[in-house]
Amino acid sequence: MMRPGAKQYVVARPLYSEDCFAEEHEKIYRHRKTIWEHVIQYFTCDAKRAKNVCLSLLPIIGWMKIYRIKEWLLSDIVSGVSTGLVAVLQGLAYCLLANLPAWYGLFSAFFPVVIYFFLGTSRHISVGPFPVLCMMIGSVVTRMVPDGDQPVSINITAFENLTMDDRRVLVASSVTFLVGIMQLAMGVLQVGFVVMYLSETLVSGFTTAAAVHILVSQLKFVLGLEVRGITGILSIIYTLEIIFNKITSSNVCDIVISLVIIVVVFIVKELNDRFKSKLPVPIPIEVIMTIIVCGISYAFDFRTRFGVDVVGHIPKGYENPVPPDLEIFQETAVEAFPMAIVGFAVAFSVAKVYSVKHDYTIDGNQELIAFGVSNIFGATFKSFAASTALSRSAVQESTGGKTQVAGLLSAFIVMIVTLAIGFLLDPLPKSVLGAIVIVNLKGMLMQFGQIPYLWRRDKPDLVVWLGTCIASILLGLDLGLAAGLGIELITVVLRAQFPRCSLLANIKGTDIYKDRKDYINIYEPDGVKIFRIPSPLFFANIEFFRKKLVEAVGFNPLRVLRKRNKALRMIRKLLTKGDLQWTSKGFLNTSCGPNNETEDEGNMEDLDLPTDFKDLPIRIDWDAELPANIVVPKVDVHSLVLDFAAVSFLDISALKGLKTMLRELIRVEVEVYIVACDTYILEKLHSCCFFDEEVQPSMFYLTLHDAMLHILEKHPESTEKKLGNDMITTTVTVHNPGSSLRSRERNAAATETRF
Repeated sequence: MMRPGAKQYVVARPLYSEDCFAEEHEKIYRHRKTIWEHVIQYFTCDAKRAKNVCLSLLPIIGWMKIYRIKEWLLSDIVSGVSTGLVAVLQGLAYCLLANLPAWYGLFSAFFPVVIYFFLGTSRHISVGPFPVLCMMIGSVVTRMVPDGDQPVSINITAFENLTMDDRRVLVASSVTFLVGIMQLAMGVLQVGFVVMYLSETLVSGFTTAAAVHILVSQLKFVLGLEVRGITGILSIIYTLEIIFNKITSSNVCDIVISLVIIVVVFIVKELNDRFKSKLPVPIPIEVIMTIIVCGISYAFDFRTRFGVDVVGHIPKGYENPVPPDLEIFQETAVEAFPMAIVGFAVAFSVAKVYSVKHDYTIDGNQELIAFGVSNIFGATFKSFAASTALSRSAVQESTGGKTQVAGLLSAFIVMIVTLAIGFLLDPLPKSVLGAIVIVNLKGMLMQFGQIPYLWRRDKPDLVVWLGTCIASILLGLDLGLAAGLGIELITVVLRAQFPRCSLLANIKGTDIYKDRKDYINIYEPDGVKIFRIPSPLFFANIEFFRKKLVEAVGFNPLRVLRKRNKALRMIRKLLTKGDLQWTSKGFLNTSCGPNNETEDEGNMEDLDLPTDFKDLPIRIDWDAELPANIVVPKVDVHSLVLDFAAVSFLDISALKGLKTMLRELIRVEVEVYIVACDTYILEKLHSCCFFDEEVQPSMFYLTLHDAMLHILEKHPESTEKKLGNDMITTTVTVHNPGSSLRSRERNAAATETRF
């Protein structure tokens, strides 16, 4: 029933198969370029393209031309100073995660920022140390250069005559250089799309696990314990075991300092979030607390009186550039690749959020180039791999930063600390830096709240999240990321391999077809099945498709075909022996006893061939009773419609399997129709010689309704038992006054022809 005032459309048009539509409507010929033509076009260079390449490689040219000095400069200055202060503290704090002397974190907050200013496409992210990357670098550093008196299992020539700290710095800078090479290579090769394989769910589970690792790694600073670095599988368990064994030796002063820092910084950060609309800039509570504690530590000599571990001497200036070590490249290549992917993925996702918010575009491949060059350049000056920290980027954006001028000014603040006032941070307790790291983990640890949400909404995504998180916690971040990616790909394959196939039915009085299980007011003609395939067909799911199709139609066509051919073989044998005769009333069994003929098992291949009635006096009606007590499964379906609207591609294996199924169905006298098939799939079927005398192009119809109307016209008996209200609409009329198309007046009665 049509609801009052509802809009309606009625269209009168011919019933179209794909062949009929192609005959009546001429297509435009489109020349498709060959691979060779694409290669030639890619490497062709002219003045315009050279200009565009230069502009893309130096995005600064684009946004500097539109820079509004009067409107943006003051905001960038305020943002740059605020971000610079945060970058100093986070550089020192995150450097502890990399198991390096704290002041090297200042290098990572300076050199990559300067390069990104010229090459980056995002105007709002703050480039520098990222805790997850620092943690991954720290695991490599600890593996290559173990703590204390542990033996070095790897022989590196460049380690000779170097202190432990120098060795670790060399490892970190070499790994960073290798990460930069990988990112630069991916950017040049235009493979920035690889980050798309890291879903939001996978990244969330991975960063949550990284937050757990970071939290555990900072406990030794918060508790004031000496805990040697452990890497490898279950390293987090072994680290916790050592911490719990030594917990009675904790430094009370470090614990008190850490608790105070955590509580105060957490409360003020919450206030910043709650009143950010009223505050001109967020309160730099981390900087304030660092200055206060640093002053108290200096005044009361925490290092001597309470045994507090402090940052210590921070050298002035920058160190001479050093080349990377090729031996370290060989030892760390496997671990460097996930660092390159994670660093880019996190930075790109944050940059994408701000680009959407502020309405500008970013280029993933150029971002890879920018981070690659930044890491290569920074590594030569002993910085470690850079990405972006979410909290630092939020400070840069929320304090009014408009462009990377704010980032350049933040690097200038870091440079001032490095060159001039770094000595003021000498008495800073490391527990302060550990506490600051822990507070900044709030956002990542809050991602545990996604578990109940994913449980309710998408359980396969929950499997990816839990699998990635648990694997990353227990196996380590590098192996955990690989395991998470494997789990994610498995879920994608399983979803495509086992799609939710369904039987459709007509919604009464419309040309709409929906899952028959979901609606009450439906119409299903007798002997007609509509089967929907909601995924591509390929080698992995073609057998599943066949199984579901057999379940939908209620019989196995190959089994029915073999039974029918066996029955024909039996009838021929009985006719030859004279035990069966044909009369005007049908077959007459002339044998006195029961039929004890056994089936001939020879020539089993012939049973799969089409039924052949050429030497029989009449064509067998398989729905009628057969002579000599021969029994063949009944087939109640005369027409099968396959809805290919959601099938985006077929591979060769699926094409062969589909043709086999169609042949089997056709040979048991089931008419098969394929509807809404993609044009490119049809072209592939023609090019692969899919069609023959049995499987013909005429089975393809433009829409599902076209096929159904054809079936009802060909088999009117399918509707004889149905009531008038159950019929399928065969004519639809569009109310479109004023149009040049065939139409009817809006107030005219829209008549409908029904079978």
